[in-house]
Amino acid sequence: MERNILLTIEYDGTGFSGWQRQPDRRTVQGTLEEALSRVCAVPVQVDGTSRTDAGVHALGQRASFHGDFGIPVERIPLAVNNLVSEAGKDGDMRIRKAQLVPEGFHARYDSKGKKYRYRIHNGEEMPVFLRNYRYHVRGALDAAAMCRAAEHITGTHDFACFQAAGGTPRKTTVRTIRQLTVNESAVDGGRLIDIDVAGDGFLYNMVRIIAGTLVEAGQGKIPPEAVPGIIASRDRRRAGHTAPPQGLYLTEVYY
Repeated sequence: MERNILLTIEYDGTGFSGWQRQPDRRTVQGTLEEALSRVCAVPVQVDGTSRTDAGVHALGQRASFHGDFGIPVERIPLAVNNLVSEAGKDGDMRIRKAQLVPEGFHARYDSKGKKYRYRIHNGEEMPVFLRNYRYHVRGALDAAAMCRAAEHITGTHDFACFQAAGGTPRKTTVRTIRQLTVNESAVDGGRLIDIDVAGDGFLYNMVRIIAGTLVEAGQGKIPPEAVPGIIASRDRRRAGHTAPPQGLYLTEVYY
């Protein structure tokens, strides 16, 4: 019997060339499809919610697939996770949950929004084991200025200034940011600054450009009160830099 399955997936993006399958490159989608095809004993293609870039991580990526296969749905995570593990070491991708969903459900097109976290290590020294999981910013950051800048980004706007070149052309660059918060805490050797952003959709590299803009606000390079003018300009050159991929995590997808 044909079944439609929704997966919740987490992965360490360090060893992947992004989500989307590519010839001769290790990708999350390609690795997942190969493992699912072996477990289900039929060719499997998955549709992911977010096409994360190389080096970007996920705690709550979602993907759906359908097919006629015999394995019980609840056994799919264990079977796939064992298959992608290495000798004596767990794999860098894991299915957290598999669930049966109605026919016609699509992980990407039925999504109502996503939430991301961007993590910054602010201090002179970066712990070596965090270098693939944080953006290292050495100079002092003014978290209060970052918060004030974030307030101007929240809401519904034309976010063309936060879109990098090279992505899939979109019909509109208007998006709604429902939540954008900046939180800081003390860690060994400095501070951890987390930027949490949730919205109905995101343009290519939008979260990383928002993070770069907030960093520049924290460095005093962009006054928080200048952000509305930057958004109104629709000019990518006026916004901040594109923060590197290793600090970005897809944390949740909403349906």
